[in-house]
Order: sequence, then C-alpha cells, then structure tokens
Amino acid sequence: MNEKEVKQVEEGAVAVMPKQDLSWIPNLLKKRVCTTFVEDSFSNGGRCQCGATRDSHPSVALGDYFSAAIVSHWDSTQHSSEQPTDAYGELEFAGAGKRHSYFLRLSSTTDPSVVFDIMRQHWKLGQPNLVVSVVGGEGKSKVKSWVREVLRQGLVKAAQSTGAWIITSGLKEGIGKCVGEAVRDHATAVSSVNLNKVVPIGVAPWGMVQNRLQLVDPEGSFPAKYFVHSTSRGTCSLDNNYKAFLLVDDGTEGRKGGEVGFRGRLEDYISRQRPAGSASIDIPVLNMLISGEVSMVEALEIALKNSMPWLVLAGSGGLANLVSDIVENVQSDLMSAFGGAEEEEGSPNMVLRERITTKVKNHFPSEQDMDKLVDKVLSIYQNKDLISIYHAEGADDFDTVMLKVLVQASKHRVSVTTNPYVDELKLAVTWNRVDIAKSELFSGNIDWKYEDLEESMTDALENDKPQFVRLFIDNGLNIVNYLTYSRLEGLYDSISKTSQAGKLLQHFLEERINESNGQTCHVSLYEVSLLLEDLLGEVCLPFYRYLLKVEAASTRRKALKKVCKTLKEECSYRQVMCKHPWLCLFLWAVLQNRGEMAIFCWEMCGESVLTALGGCKILRELSKLETETDAKLPMKELATKFECMAHDVFSTCYQTKANYSYKLLIRKSNLWGDATCLKMAMAADARYFFSHDGVQSLLSQIWWGDMERGTELWKLALTMIIPPLIYTNLINFKKAENAEVKSGMAPPPSATDCNYGETVFSFADIKHSSEGDHEDSNNIRRPTKGTATNSQPKKQPFWVSRWKQFWYAPVTSFIGNVVTYFLFLFLYAYVLLVDFKPPPPEGPAVSEYVLYFWVFTIVCEEIRETFIVGSKKFCQRLMLYVQDVWNKFDVLAISLFIAGLCCRMFSWSFNTGRGILCMDYMVFTLRLIHIFAIHRQLGPKIIILGKMIKDAFFFLFFLAVWLSAYGVANQALLYQYDPSPDRAFRRVLYRPYLHIFGQIPVEEIDTGKYWDRDCTDNLTLINEGKEPCRDTSHNWLVVILLVIFLLVTNILLVNLLIATFSYTFSKVQEHSDTYWKFQRYNLIVEYHSRPTLAPPFIILSHINLLIKRNLRKVPSTKIHRFALELKGREANKLVKWETFQKENFLALESKKRRGTDSERLKRMTVKLDGVIKQVGEIRDVDRRLRTLESDMEFCTSSLVWIMESLSQSSTVKSPKAHPTRKETANEEYVEGEELVSTKDVMYSSGSFCALCSVCEHCGTCDKCPCEEGDTSAHCNHCEDCSYCYVCPVICETVCQPGGILDVLSGSLYQKVNMLL
Repeated sequence: MNEKEVKQVEEGAVAVMPKQDLSWIPNLLKKRVCTTFVEDSFSNGGRCQCGATRDSHPSVALGDYFSAAIVSHWDSTQHSSEQPTDAYGELEFAGAGKRHSYFLRLSSTTDPSVVFDIMRQHWKLGQPNLVVSVVGGEGKSKVKSWVREVLRQGLVKAAQSTGAWIITSGLKEGIGKCVGEAVRDHATAVSSVNLNKVVPIGVAPWGMVQNRLQLVDPEGSFPAKYFVHSTSRGTCSLDNNYKAFLLVDDGTEGRKGGEVGFRGRLEDYISRQRPAGSASIDIPVLNMLISGEVSMVEALEIALKNSMPWLVLAGSGGLANLVSDIVENVQSDLMSAFGGAEEEEGSPNMVLRERITTKVKNHFPSEQDMDKLVDKVLSIYQNKDLISIYHAEGADDFDTVMLKVLVQASKHRVSVTTNPYVDELKLAVTWNRVDIAKSELFSGNIDWKYEDLEESMTDALENDKPQFVRLFIDNGLNIVNYLTYSRLEGLYDSISKTSQAGKLLQHFLEERINESNGQTCHVSLYEVSLLLEDLLGEVCLPFYRYLLKVEAASTRRKALKKVCKTLKEECSYRQVMCKHPWLCLFLWAVLQNRGEMAIFCWEMCGESVLTALGGCKILRELSKLETETDAKLPMKELATKFECMAHDVFSTCYQTKANYSYKLLIRKSNLWGDATCLKMAMAADARYFFSHDGVQSLLSQIWWGDMERGTELWKLALTMIIPPLIYTNLINFKKAENAEVKSGMAPPPSATDCNYGETVFSFADIKHSSEGDHEDSNNIRRPTKGTATNSQPKKQPFWVSRWKQFWYAPVTSFIGNVVTYFLFLFLYAYVLLVDFKPPPPEGPAVSEYVLYFWVFTIVCEEIRETFIVGSKKFCQRLMLYVQDVWNKFDVLAISLFIAGLCCRMFSWSFNTGRGILCMDYMVFTLRLIHIFAIHRQLGPKIIILGKMIKDAFFFLFFLAVWLSAYGVANQALLYQYDPSPDRAFRRVLYRPYLHIFGQIPVEEIDTGKYWDRDCTDNLTLINEGKEPCRDTSHNWLVVILLVIFLLVTNILLVNLLIATFSYTFSKVQEHSDTYWKFQRYNLIVEYHSRPTLAPPFIILSHINLLIKRNLRKVPSTKIHRFALELKGREANKLVKWETFQKENFLALESKKRRGTDSERLKRMTVKLDGVIKQVGEIRDVDRRLRTLESDMEFCTSSLVWIMESLSQSSTVKSPKAHPTRKETANEEYVEGEELVSTKDVMYSSGSFCALCSVCEHCGTCDKCPCEEGDTSAHCNHCEDCSYCYVCPVICETVCQPGGILDVLSGSLYQKVNMLL
C-alpha cells in the first residue's frame, strides 16, 4: 500500500481489502513501546513505572540514564514511541465454539475515524443506530444480581430493538463480563437476524489482556488461537461473547485507564456520524454508569463537558450511588437554600459545597484527596441536566428511558422555534420503536405540525417502517401535500442497487446517461415509467409519460431524446403534487418487495381489487427476472397474498351487490391507465381470482349473451339448422324491457356490423352501465375518420333484434364452429380414405378442392385473429400469438397441410405428400381437445392430461437410457458382425421397446432354443445383406441382461410412472377446477371476438369486414369487448362503493385476527405489561411515601423533644438528647410500637405541626437561653432565638395536639393520602 493510499485511508476512505492482502494495516496502525525506563519506587529498581520489568525493556530504554534520572513521572506520549502494530486479524477462543471475533492492537493516539471505517468496511459491522458505552464496576467485586437482570432484560433487549453497539472493556470481569453473559443469554432466544443487531465491542487496554502474546503476529492472525487460563494478577482474559476487540496500547502493562482517552474520542467521532439509511440525525451515544470507582470521576467529568449524556444506575454501588444521590437529593434540598447567593468569584455557594462534601464523605469516607474529589463532583453537578437516574423498580422500560435520556440531552441544543420533541421522534423512527412513539409522543398532549413530521416521514418510507407511516397519517400528515413528484423521484433513487428493481432502473438510467453524453443523472420518472411498462406490458397505459411531455405511442428512441431534452431544462413537474399519491407509493413499495408497506398503501389506495391485481402482476414479473431463490420466493408469496386479497375483496363486493361487482370487473380505470380487473387478472395469471363464482357468473353471462343461461344444446343445434325456430318459444331470451338500453346509458350498438354484434354491455345485468365514447381500450390511438357518434340508435324491429340476440351470442358461434369442425374432419377423412386421386391432370377431386378452400378460410381467420384484431404492434401481436400452445398447433397443422398439398401435386413426391397429409389429419384431430376445454367435466381432465404428458417426458428419458444401454449390449453380444443399419436399429431400439410389452423373441435370444431362421457366418454373404448367425459364447450374459432390463423397465420405471401420474392427478385434481376456470376465460374471449359464421362460410364475414374497415371506415366495437368506461357520477359512485366494501373486508379481517389465539396472547401480554408498569408506579409512590413518612416521624420526634424541653425550667438541663434521623429510623424499626403510641398521643397523622421547622434548632446549644448582654460565640443559629418569646403564646396554644392547626392540616393530609 503506497503513501497515497495510506493517506486516503487516514482521511476516512478505507477500501475493502481481501483477507490475504492486509499488509497495509501495520503501515497505518501502530502500537506503543516504552523507550525510557523510569524506575518505580515501590519495585526496588526492578520495574518501570509503565508496569513492565527492567528485562522486558529494550536496550535503548535502559541506556538513557540521564533522562531517567531527571524524570520522576512516566508519561505515555513522552516516554514511549510508536511502531507498526503486530496484532490484528480474527480471534478464535479455544473450546468456546463461537464464531470468530475481530481484534486490533492500536496506539492510544490513533485517529478514531480510521478505526471506525475499518470496523464498518473491513469487519462488516453494521452502521449502529445507537451506541451504549457501559463503564464502571471493572474490578473483582461481585456485581449485584438485579444489575445483571437489568443488563439482560433491559440493556441487551433495548440494544436489539434499536440496532445498537454496546461498548465495554471486553474483559472477563466486572460489568464487561456481565454484558457478555447478557448478550450470550439473549442470543439463545432470538433469530440470527435479530442477533446481528446487537454488536458488543470491547475497548480494553493492551497491557491488561492476559496471554496477549498469543495474539501477536506481524502478518496478521486468521484466526489467532486464544487460550484462557486462570487469571493472573494484574491481567484479565478477553470475553468470548464479544464481536470485536480494540486493544488500546499506551505503552503500559498491568495499568488501567490507558484506553479511556481513545474510547472517548471514538465515541465522540461516532456521535457525529449518521445512522444507516438516515440523514436526519447523528448517531446517539449514551454513557451508562454502573457502580464505579473514584478514578472514574475524571472520565465522567470530561464526558459531561463534551455534552455526552449519562444514564446512572441508582443503587448499583460506588460512584453511581454518589452521582444519583447528589442529582436527586441535593437538587431538592437547594430549592430553599439556593437564593442566588454566590460569591464574587462565581463559584458555587458554600452551602452547596458543604452539602456535596457531606455526600462525598458518606460514599467515599476513606478518600485521601477529598477537596479535589469534591471539586470534580461539583463540576459534575453543574452538568446534571445531562445525567439521568434509572431506578430498577421504575415503571418505564429501559429502552424508553434511554430515549428520554438522549432527547433530554439534546434539548439544550434545540432552537426556540423548533419543536423539542422532534429529536425524540427521530430517535424513535431510527430505532423503529413505534410503541414508544405512540405512548410518549402521540398520546394527544403534543401539537404536531406538518413540518415536524415531514423529515421523519421520509425516513420511515426509505427505511421500510410502515407502522410509523401509518402513525403519521393517523396524526394529521397530509399525504397529498407531502408527496411531490420530486420527492417520489428521491424515493426511487433510494432503492437498493442490488435489488432487481434497482438493477433495472440503473440499466435505464445508464441509457439516458449515454444519451446525455455522460452527464451525471439521478433516477427520474422516465426510468420508472420504462420499468413499469416492461413489467405491466400492454395491460395499461404507461405511467408518468404525460408529465415528461412524451407521447405514449412514440418509440423508445424518440422518447429518450425527448426526455433528455426535457430534463436538461427546469422541470416544473417536480414541484407538483402527485395526482394519486397512495398508488405511487404502492408501486414504489411493490417494486422493492416490501410487503407490509405495500399492504398499507393498498389499504389507503382506491380501486382495491385492481390495485391488488396490479401488485400481483408486477411481483410475478419481477420473480421471473430474479435469479436468486431467496429473493424469488418472497416475491411469489407476496404476489399470492395480493391475489387472495383481490379475491376476498371482490367476494365481499359480490355478496353485497352482484350487479355492481360485474361493473367492477370490466370498468376501465383512470387510476391504472384504462386497465380492467379481468385484463389485469389475466396478465397476472391470477387463477384463484378467476375461480371466484362472481367472475365465472360474469363470464357465463357473456357466454350466453341475451339467451337464458342453461339452455339445452340440442335446442341451439336445432335452431341453427332451422333458423325460423328463433322466433318461437323454443329458446328463452331475456325480457324485452331488460334488453332495451335506456337513453344515454349504454353504448351504441354497431348495427352495420352483422358479424360482431353487440358487446358485453348488451346482456341484462350490466347493460345499464354508462359509457362515454368508443376510444381504444389503451387510449393511445386517436378516433379514426368516420367514427360513428354516440347518437341514440333507432329502435330495431323485433325480427332483427331477435336474430341478433341468437346469432351474436358467443355460445352460438362456438356451437357453429364445433359442428363445422366435425364436418371438416369428416371431409378430410373422406378425401384421405376414399377420394384421394393421383396428381394432376387426373386429380385432385372436387371434394379435395372443397377441402382446400375450407383450409384457406381457416388460414384467413388465423391471420385476422393474429394481425388485424387488437391495437398492439405487429411484433407484439406475433409474440402474443406464439405464446399460446394451441396457436402453435394451428401453425403446425396449416404448415403440414401446405407442405403436403405441394408434394401431392407432383408424381415424384405424391406418396410423401399423402403421408404428410395423413400426419396433418392427426394434428387437426388433436385440435379438438382445445375446443372441448370449455366443458365443465372434460376441461379439468384435459388439464390433468397435459400435466401427465410433461411427466411422461421424464419417464421417456430414463427409458431411453435403459433402452440404448441394453439394446447396444444385447446386439453386440448376439451378433459379432452385422453391417445392416436397418437390422441394427430395429434390434437396438425397437425390439427392446417391445420387450416392455411382453414381445420377447426367446428363440432368437436364448441359443438353447431352436431358431428356424436361415443365417450364415460368411462375411461376404453378410455384407450382401444375408442374416448373420447368432454368437453362442456370451448367451448366458444376454439372458442376465434381459432379466435385469425387464426388472428395471417393467417393475421400477413403469411403477415410477404410475406413481408419478397418481401424484400429479391427486395434486392437480385439487386445483384443476381453478385452472379450467382460468382457461375458460381465454376461450370465451376468443369466441366472443370471432365472427358468428364458421369456416368455410366465415369468408363472407371477412369480406364484410374488409369493406367496413377499409372502405366505410367503421371502427370495431370488439376492441372494447370487456371494457366499460364510466365517467362522472357513475364512476364516483362505483369507486365509493368499492372502497366501502374494502373497509368492511378489512374490519372483518381485523375482527378475525383479534379472535385468534396469538392476538389474544398479545393483548394479554400488553395488559400484563400495563399491570407490571402500574405495580412499578405503585412501588415508586410507596418508596416516596416511606421517605415522607420517615421525615414526618423525625419531625414528630423533634417536636416531642421540643415540647418536653419547653415544659421544664430553663435552668434545668434537658435529660433527653435531641433526636436524629438515624435514631428516628431505629425507632421506626426497633421501637415501632412505642413510636406509634407516641404519635397517637401527640399530633394527628400528617399534621402541619409535625413538620414545623420553626423550632428546628431549639435546644441544640447547651447555653440556651443566652444571658442578656452575652456576645461570646455559641452556635450558628443564635439569631433564630430572638423569637423564642413566642413559644409560650404559640406552642402552648395553637400548636398543641388537638389544636385547630393540628386538626385541619392532619385531615387535609389524610384526604390526599386516600386519593393517592
């Protein structure tokens, strides 16, 4: 690694290096070595003040006697030097069975930015959302059990929920050991995904690590074997529960505190970084103090001056108890003593110092330098706003406490105009703790503005936190004002480049960058439009094209040039509010396969059925492009879920009102670019949706047209033969009043189109739906000249309307095609069997010419269906045509017929042509399977048959392997030489195949049997074609091979095939009805769009169409065959009705979900947590009441003493000493009965007289009362004694037990106590 690369690394640009190339680490990171031996006065010259022995120092350090003589105190920066580090890599704890940890030895002066980049980029530690630095309790003293429980149930659980780094010493002692055990215990109860969110990191002094020489390797250790032995004095082993270790080397050995400076700088650097995926806040760093020694006061003081928040665990002992005591108690005592009385120098007043000194002496009585310690504690007290106290019996959860602490620490940096709760909300969003946000921030006490929620909303969207999005919407954030097209482009630009949608967007973006001559570009709506167009195809109009001023029908090349020109200019559309914001967010979430977010957007979006089907279509197309199975399966599962949601919502609609649900299926949506539910469901392969009874009912109505459903087929066939029967009552039609269309409410029928007739809107249940115009379903093409206007047509005579009602129904077209197709097959068979004459001039016969014309009309219909009907381009139509299996059959049948026709016209190829035509007859006959797919019983069986044919191919593969293996070996063993290819082929493949069905020529295979066959061993005759004789030398082997072959094929393979067929049948039989209903749609669409006349008479329809489309310019209504365009009031009414039904569905699902056992258990857990929280609050109140009661007992005892003293003569010394709090406490527990009796005799419970402090210092001086004129020093409260003359007046009257003041104050206290 050269100097330039090293400099880049030092600047924070550490590149991700492969494991075998780590030579840059020693050049970048250093260790420290003592260079000056400074004798330790307590070691008799054998040890340096750095902690190392004299022998372990290099000669340079021992040779500088002059420097050592004048130095009395060893300093790391002056008396040690940096050298390349020799300990780094991976760490394996012997016998621990854990995954490897990372470790790094570094100098105490190392730049923390370099270390942080190595941890993030090389060690692959996730960017933290929070850093908790735990300090204190690092000695050998035993940690209290409840502290361990707080670490296990509080700290580690909160770290897991927030995605935090936990920084400790990493040593297997004290708090570091407890944190490691808590992480270990938590890891056994969570998944690997949640486990990776908790990253314990140890920052330990190198000189304190036991067996540290095991880690030394100048070339790095991958891994280093670390053996843990019994702990020696002055050292401690590393804890195997940590993920990474930073071993800070300041040149000392066996000395603590060398890592404190680097640890503080590292935490400070991390606090100025951004969490993963968030640009709104810095990474919060929280220091946690548990127990602790006096030496940690300095670190606490420095951190507070750097505005680092601290959470102190009260009751854990040591320094933590002192800090909690002065923060809680001194603060309350100063309320009366702090009157702004400060000395001129500006230092805290003497009362404050005196009280803090008392607290310090109580907690650390053996401290030598007390004044220095008090000064540091006073400095800590000045920054008490950054200190929060945590009581284990508190009601709040630990993570809630951490959030409040961090927010409280950041409030002093917030401007006056800023909402002080915004930072708390940002932290809650970063930690994904919606429960905290609901209980603490959105409980109704805070007035949130749009500006306060805007940034957090973006954070929640980008980082997939739908619960927060729902919370913001419920609390007043207007999505219409929030989502502009500029912000939408930003959301698409934040899509991961590794996802499938991200890859496609980057591909389209690169095309635009190349077109823009390499100009830097971000993802725009043009790339999004291209992506959606590729995924949705021709189902709907392209999205966002109108914003970019690009015509939908323009080619991609022209559109790209237009977009590049538009985006170079000032894009005004980016500041425009999204027209359909929830649909835009739904598409954005679906493209990223974010299930919960997409479902929430779907709930908020309109047209729920079509939107769910659209999401299903997008996800299934993305899953086809995805190559990774882990990413593909969630896409398929979410697509299936959306399909089920569309099915269930439509089921709710159908059960409520069937007529409206039919409109729902065929309505053209403005939201989805003129798409319909049926069209989208077909494109999405939504078979389950098509299996719904409502969809099938609509298809059945389309199938039967205006005839009554369930009409017998023989009546239809008879009516087709005898057309006048149409005007009889043989076939029931829908009533005339239902068949008529009200003025202005239905599309105009195409009276001039005798072959197409009315569209789907003519049947009774949905015929009253309104339709605006007859534009193309994709709204791309403009109306053609000569388009008929939407004028009300004249009422047609009865005989005309009844004629159309019968012949324009799809079922009539189907019956006619079936009948004529059977006639076609009969004619084809007659020509092949009876009337197939020789080539011209003798043939063909008249019947064969009729057959040629019949096939010609079939070809014309295939051309019309493929290239004329529809609005797609030529290539798109061709690709869509080829995708259908039965269309491939048609192409094969027509191609074979043309080839056979050409060959039979010549004498030299007559027999070949006849053979081709015979094979073609089989293909035409198999085409009947598709025709009968409409049958309810035959349709599912056809599907099962198709599945079984696929299974048979696998069987044939295994069979071909055994056939070729056995056939070749058998032929080679029986015949030594046989040059005839015909005999070889028959005996190698054909004869073994017949063995499977029992045709075994034993006489030929077994040489022990007589074979009556003329053969020879003469090679000349054999070459001339004579049968060779058998070889008898390996006949035993031939028989064995025959037995094995029959065993494998007849028993194993055949039974395998039967078992496979049985499995396929049982599996497909469950869903065969669903498959059949889905395919039924295609067949209905096909015959709905076909002319009524069947081949060969269909040529008349084709001529009529040619005249109408090209000469008369009459547009086809079949383009709108399954589309209903609603506008205005009708459209709004249908959308509102669908939304109402969706809400009913969601409410029903929510009710079902609440009734499940899991939801009941969750609610019970929530209630139990509430009870526990209330119990904690009660405990807290009880603790405070106990404290108040203790104070009251003290005051009562004091007043009793006062009264006894006043009742005696002033010259007589009181025989009883003034009570203290300690005595009062002892009386409370030791002489409780006596004390209670005293209270009963004295003042009432809670009386103001029991708390009176007027006589607080009375009797404390043995010279009281002072003689008149005495000016000598007695006590500090002599000035208070000037009012002692009031005692006989007040104390002996108003303040007596049972007095008015005693009764009133006591009763008031009891009332308050009852309320609490």
